[in-house]
Amino acid sequence: MKPFWRWVQHWWLRPCGPGEVLRVSWPLMVSMGSGAVMHFCDRVFLSWYAPEAMAAALPAGVLHFTLLCLPFGIAIYVNPFVAQYEGAGRFDRIGRVVWQGVWIGVVTGPLFLLTIPLAPDWFRAMGHSAELARLETLYYQVLTFGAGAWICGGAMSAFFTGRRKTRVVMWVDTSAANLNVILDYAWIFGHWGLPAWGIEGAAWATVVSQWYRLVVYLWLLFRPHLREKYGILSGLRVDTALLKRLFYYGAPNGLQLLAEVAAFTLMLLLIGRLGDQAMAATTAAFNVNSFAFIPTLGLGIGLTAIVGRELGRNRPHRAALAAWSAMLLAWIYMGSIAIWYVLTPDFFLLGYGAGMSPESFESLRRTTTILLRFVAAYCLFDAMNVIFAAALKGAGDTRYIFLANLSLSTPPVVIVWLGVHYFGLGLWGCWLILTAWVYTLGLAFLVRFLQGHWRQMRVIEPAPEELVETP
Repeated sequence: MKPFWRWVQHWWLRPCGPGEVLRVSWPLMVSMGSGAVMHFCDRVFLSWYAPEAMAAALPAGVLHFTLLCLPFGIAIYVNPFVAQYEGAGRFDRIGRVVWQGVWIGVVTGPLFLLTIPLAPDWFRAMGHSAELARLETLYYQVLTFGAGAWICGGAMSAFFTGRRKTRVVMWVDTSAANLNVILDYAWIFGHWGLPAWGIEGAAWATVVSQWYRLVVYLWLLFRPHLREKYGILSGLRVDTALLKRLFYYGAPNGLQLLAEVAAFTLMLLLIGRLGDQAMAATTAAFNVNSFAFIPTLGLGIGLTAIVGRELGRNRPHRAALAAWSAMLLAWIYMGSIAIWYVLTPDFFLLGYGAGMSPESFESLRRTTTILLRFVAAYCLFDAMNVIFAAALKGAGDTRYIFLANLSLSTPPVVIVWLGVHYFGLGLWGCWLILTAWVYTLGLAFLVRFLQGHWRQMRVIEPAPEELVETP
């Protein structure tokens, strides 16, 4: 009989076990975590500059991302294609599918500039105060100049994540996040002889960092040892058949992002009707929650690549093992942070207190501390949402994910809208409904994963003999 520690070692190091999942995913968790730190610093700097600027940044930023969701969701779905092509040994198709994702950004990115004159009416229609709507409009309008870089960069990063070269993504995204923080500090407050632009400076910092990220990925993509093996130059054209295939699987992925983020955006805008203080506390709570949620998204991206590779090799049993390994890691990570949210909420709010007046900070602290208890209550179900959806995406089960998000996201928004407008629903009631929404999404994706339909799915064009599972 093996000693217990040898059994644990075998369990941890086996193919698609927690060790492999963590090895692939930890750079992405760091990468996404650097993004969380970037957004956290962005909001904290804005709270120092003016609390209403912080309150405006979240709804405006989320609205911008809501409109990005469809083209961005299609572009980043290059990841499972790359993973399955590599698993099947079809390297010449990888460069071509990456470029199909890039062309989506080239075409759709400039369209966001057309929404600039519409933004003032959008935010005024939400019933926010005149000053909050003005700041939201300014922040949103500047962000549109980075839309194309965001989409194209997402497709290029998928070339590396799909091949599990996640450290490359970590270094590129971390450097972009660091640049963003430095420019935030300079352009929000006017340091080093630069203008003090406030919330507009925060938006320009994001735009510049996105274009920087795109340029670095382009440079990496055209390195000689990658150009030949993966058809980077030969694939630099529109492939109608492959583009249609990417749309077929990627469009539901983008629509799923759109449905989920749009519901989240509408909830934020409805909470904004409860007053600037409720909006500021909600912004702070979600900003703190990014420390738990966003790194877990990195774990999900790594899982999608592993599931895609194993399905490309016709080994769904290993793909399933990878999903359960990722779920264990996500629960350990998010569960630990949930405990900290409850026991030490003031620790996460130290940054806000450093630059706000004592009276303003105390009001924000009281409300945000309670909201973090809601976050702690749904953390584990949020982990289920991320992990099992990522596993299903790796197989190509994107239509179910979209339909589940659409059907499960609509009722909470309607209930909050009716409650706020007609029944005097307050901030706690809105967050209770939001928590129930996260619970239902997590359970829906768990059930779908257990049903096992995804085991027979592929996103790449298979040969008949590839449909047989190998041992």
